[in-house]
Amino acid sequence: MPAVSIDALHRDDGVRLRRFLTRRLGNPTDAADAHQETYLLMLAALTRTQIEQPSAFLFQIASNVARRMRNRQRLEGRIFQPVSDEDWAGLADGHARPEQQAMARQDLRRLAAAIDDLPPRCREAFLLARIEGLPNGEVAARLGISRNMVEKHLIKALLHCRRRCGDLF
Repeated sequence: MPAVSIDALHRDDGVRLRRFLTRRLGNPTDAADAHQETYLLMLAALTRTQIEQPSAFLFQIASNVARRMRNRQRLEGRIFQPVSDEDWAGLADGHARPEQQAMARQDLRRLAAAIDDLPPRCREAFLLARIEGLPNGEVAARLGISRNMVEKHLIKALLHCRRRCGDLF
């Protein structure tokens, strides 16, 4: 059986795979992250074993990656509850009552202290993903770690912040 080329797989299946992931994940940004991770996992698999049906294997990897991403998003959705406009009414424009401002500053200090208590790599991943809004794939590239490790850091950080500041979440 001839060796499988990742370039040939990308050329033959790349567009279909991207569409598949976009349908599964619902947005192109997550699909791009999953697309990249799928090819990295495929490349790793090709170095370990011979694959008889590379295209089918590639799509199975993509399906697993998409499922893992959806599960992570559901978990994060349960950990972080959206803050309503009423919760923060007037804080941004300075029209909040003094007691609202004092409570918001106190909440912010508590959250900052919780984030400061995180291990350095975990804190850095959390700040890049949640404060700067970078996709997990880019956070992984910046930190030189795998996307899975970024996800583990984010879950650890979210659970830690929720334990320390549960009433804020």
